[in-house]
Amino acid sequence: MKYVYEFIGTFFLMLTVGMTVLATNNAALWAPFAIGSVMAVMVFAGGHISGGHYNPAISLAAFLRKKLDLNDLLRYWAVQFAACVAAALIVILFKGAPAESPIELNAMKILLMEFLFTFALCFVMLNVSTTNATAGNSYFGWAIGFTVLVGAYAIGPISSAALNPAVALGLSILNLNYWSNLLIYIVGSLLGGGAAALVVNAAHPGENGMIFGRNNLFESDKKKQQHKNK
Repeated sequence: MKYVYEFIGTFFLMLTVGMTVLATNNAALWAPFAIGSVMAVMVFAGGHISGGHYNPAISLAAFLRKKLDLNDLLRYWAVQFAACVAAALIVILFKGAPAESPIELNAMKILLMEFLFTFALCFVMLNVSTTNATAGNSYFGWAIGFTVLVGAYAIGPISSAALNPAVALGLSILNLNYWSNLLIYIVGSLLGGGAAALVVNAAHPGENGMIFGRNNLFESDKKKQQHKNK
């Protein structure tokens, strides 16, 4: 079921991105709130099953943190990209794709901003959901969602704030980004996720043991239940 949950969460993330960014009038100004909110609620909904990644960069960070094995990482990537393609096609069905060319963005600025804010997203995600000190917290979804919200407002005009290789693919399908820049988005965000994992592993040595597809934040709940059953 974890792959199904990853597909569902990533699908609704991309669907929200497309439907709000292509909204008419001033509705698009609220897109970051909608995108951050859907990320938060989907993390809450699926975190206990799949870890609530919905992002290949987060899955890479979880892999480097030893929360996923290689087989799971590749399958997560497959369903995440497939979900964004499916969602983008549905957006086109309802909204259509913009006929005009995307806004010209500077490639180096895209690379740097996507690296920095994907680092921030993965850094927050790993700290609130994979460390012993924060195990069992009730705010993990909001922390992740608000990081997406901040990134969307901070670098949206500079790089479109994909912060997610699969979403970057969806944006290209929607003609909101140039296909020639897709590799830059993928490389920048994956490097950001990898760097975040290295920092968190260094800060929390010995805590990166395998938890198959689940986050540490649920381990404390299991321990509490085991204690009650004694």
